[in-house]
Amino acid sequence: MAVVLHSSPIFWTRLAAVIFSCVAFSVAVHGGQLSHGTGDWCIFCWAFGFAGSLLVILVELFGLQTRAPVSWKNFPITFACYAALFCLSASILFPLYYLKGSVGQSQTRDYRIVSTVFSCLATIAYISEVSMSKARPGEVAGYMATAPGLLKVCETFVACIIFVFVSDPVTYDRHDALKYCMSVYCICFILSAVIILLCIGECTGCLPFPFARFLSSYALLAVVLYLSATIIWPIFNFDPKNGGTKNRPNNCSNAQGLCVWDKNMAVSVLTAVNFVLYLVDLIYSSRLVFVNA
Repeated sequence: MAVVLHSSPIFWTRLAAVIFSCVAFSVAVHGGQLSHGTGDWCIFCWAFGFAGSLLVILVELFGLQTRAPVSWKNFPITFACYAALFCLSASILFPLYYLKGSVGQSQTRDYRIVSTVFSCLATIAYISEVSMSKARPGEVAGYMATAPGLLKVCETFVACIIFVFVSDPVTYDRHDALKYCMSVYCICFILSAVIILLCIGECTGCLPFPFARFLSSYALLAVVLYLSATIIWPIFNFDPKNGGTKNRPNNCSNAQGLCVWDKNMAVSVLTAVNFVLYLVDLIYSSRLVFVNA
């Protein structure tokens, strides 16, 4: 089997992402002394990026794109976008939990600083790859290389972060309105994930209705649902009349990382972010001319 080496900017960008993510998780595991679930999440983010980028490089080196069980027009950029978001989250959470409040010089702190720096470098590399791979105006490309496709990735990622915040501890079971918000997050996440899987598996033609019309209809539904959740979640978490807490409790200042009030506030912000993403998605989807090459 011949090895085909295409020395292109995107190849070197992927190789840089592999090296940076490998260094980030290797150093953290070796000397970071990670002690709780946040460290495991960061390790997963870096290892996910490393393994996926290495797989993409090997497939292209050996010319196996046509034998891959996925659409190679959609898979690499979808993975790169997820890897960029994962590494970005690790670049934020890792110093928040492991460097915040750390003073003085120690070998462990130095390891953590190195992991943070290389995590940021990996994030930049993946963002660069997405920028180089996305479809240009007038270019025939897979759906995931277009703006609506990349927005789907961002929407599902934001929903995953919301799930993390509302599940540890569980903060959506105090009122039926909060359970409704949780159902909104789940429904939109599942539908967006299904769209991504259909595109990666090149199964959009198997639907009994036009794919473009389904995208527009779903984007409109998601905008309406997220608009309601953007209003309801803060009302029932921060309005004292509905059992919420308006002001940040004093004990939050002594908590490592984020306390419950902080997480509820983060969910409020992320819900608004996803509402904006779905709104932009609706605008793009309503005018996108998708050519399935």
